[in-house]
This record gives sequence, structure tokens and C-alpha cells, in this order.
Amino acid sequence: MPTILVATSNNHKLGEYATLLNIPDLQLLSLRDAGIAADAPEDGDTFTANALQKAHYYCQKSGLVALADDSGIVVDALGGAPGVYSARYGTPELDDKGRRRLLLTNVNALGSVDRSARFVCVIAIVTPTGRELLSEGVCEGRIANVEAGSGGFGYDPIFWLPEFGCTIAQLSTDQKNALSHRGKAVRGIAHQMGDIN
Repeated sequence: MPTILVATSNNHKLGEYATLLNIPDLQLLSLRDAGIAADAPEDGDTFTANALQKAHYYCQKSGLVALADDSGIVVDALGGAPGVYSARYGTPELDDKGRRRLLLTNVNALGSVDRSARFVCVIAIVTPTGRELLSEGVCEGRIANVEAGSGGFGYDPIFWLPEFGCTIAQLSTDQKNALSHRGKAVRGIAHQMGDIN
């Protein structure tokens, strides 16, 4: 199994990938580990396009097998927004909390609409030979009426799971990994990784 460059400088995310992939002898490097500071272009209009764009960019930069993902929240009442713009929703100075508040405000302003939503994650792996692997994970839910829970990050505190009667941010890490969009996408990609070279 080759060393894989994960398109993140976030050690928390790197650790999450190591746990979810759970492949013996797999070595994962962050962008920081590889000494790469440049940001990949990310101007696709789908999660798949962005994930592939990033994976190709970092594979070419490093000469290593590269893994990248793109994910976000898709809200039906907002016509699919914020979608690929989830991390940049609203104005540039907004943090995660500000983006959550904006999303809640925008959905609540529509009145009694269908609050269905889903988290989507697409993972792409690109090898130096140009081979591409793709996996998509989806987690269905609803936009909560109010924030709840302190676990997770991003939009987790406003993503309601009817079957659990709570938000993703109120789940344990193990529960979240079992049903999250990223967990599903990682398990899908892990099944394809046996013959990477």
C-alpha cells in the first residue's frame, strides 16, 4: 500500500481518515507533512468535480497518490444551496457559527416549508499514473429548528436526524461515523483501494 497524501492541513481530519479507513500499514500524510502550502483550485460546480480537481492538483504537486474530498449540505427549500459553497456560505468573515445562523435564518424565513436536507461527501483518489477512484456518501436529514449539541463541526448542530430524534452534533463519534456522509464515502473508497499502485 503506497503512502497517500490527504488534501488537508488539519490533523483532526487526517486522524479521522486514518480511523475510518482502518487499513493496516497505510501511511497518510497531510499537506503540512509534505511541505505543500499551495491551495488547489476549487471552482467546479459539483462535489465530484471539486474533489477530482483537488486530488489531481496535489498528486501532480507531490508525485504521490492523493486523496481529496469535497462535501457540503444541500437544502431542498433553498434550491440545493449552499451545496458546493457550504464552506463559503454568506460573507467571507462568517465562521461556522455564523454560517449556521445564516442558514437557519434563511430557512426559517420561508415559513412552513419542507426542511429536508442532506450532507453529501465525494472522495477522489488520483494516482501518479492518472488512475481515478471515486466514492460518494449521502446522509439524509432535516434542518433543525434550533441549534443543538456540541459534537461535530460545521453544520452538524442544525442537521436533524428524525430516526435518532437529535442532531448529528448530539451523537457519539462512533454513531456519527457509522451514518455520516464522510463515513459512507470513506467506506466506499476503502473497498476500492486494495490494488492502488
